[in-house]
Amino acid sequence: MSDSNRKFSGVRALIFDLDGTLIDSKLDLALAVNATLEHMGREPLEHPRIYGYVGDGAPTLVRRALGWGASEGEVERGLAYFLSYYRDHMLDHTVTYPGVREGLELLQGHPMAVLTNKPVRFSQGLLAGLGIAHRFRYVYGGNSFPTKKPDPEGVHVLLRDLAAAPREAMMVGDSEVDVRTARNAGTWVCGVSYGLGTEGLRTHPPDLLLDSLTELPAHLNGASGF
Repeated sequence: MSDSNRKFSGVRALIFDLDGTLIDSKLDLALAVNATLEHMGREPLEHPRIYGYVGDGAPTLVRRALGWGASEGEVERGLAYFLSYYRDHMLDHTVTYPGVREGLELLQGHPMAVLTNKPVRFSQGLLAGLGIAHRFRYVYGGNSFPTKKPDPEGVHVLLRDLAAAPREAMMVGDSEVDVRTARNAGTWVCGVSYGLGTEGLRTHPPDLLLDSLTELPAHLNGASGF
């Protein structure tokens, strides 16, 4: 058994981020943001700039897109339009990342959950629409708790749900937010290199960094039957 296998041999529960980790949703998010800006009489933003705003939930995404000088009323109106537009278009271009379906199949012996800052209803709809909802015992979103990631509240609830101690769980994500969440909760954290938060992973390195979800099973103990 390799050093990596020994290090993570106690991991039995997996908690996944959604956007940038399981699903490539960036184009639909960018299109929804620019539709919102047009609705608000604002100029559109370049997509890469919008991608950099993703990860802290829809209210923060809209606030960043409108600019920090926007009033609370403008943010509220923009958020309402964004959510309405995105609800109708969230599966137009969104797909699972390469290796995600295969990786989840290989990991099926581990209890798995999703913890994202995206609203829970949208998260559940995306997972169902992409045909992978059955892989996860629990799905919690940015409006499931009073706080969002990187606050550890959601992880603490999932540890109870999954009957796992912190060092028996690993968070899998693409951003600094996911690393900080795991650190705050005392769990292991695996980063993926293909998502939206590559720069953040350089400044907040995870315990493990992978190029594909199919690589993760080899680092775990192959636990099954949970």
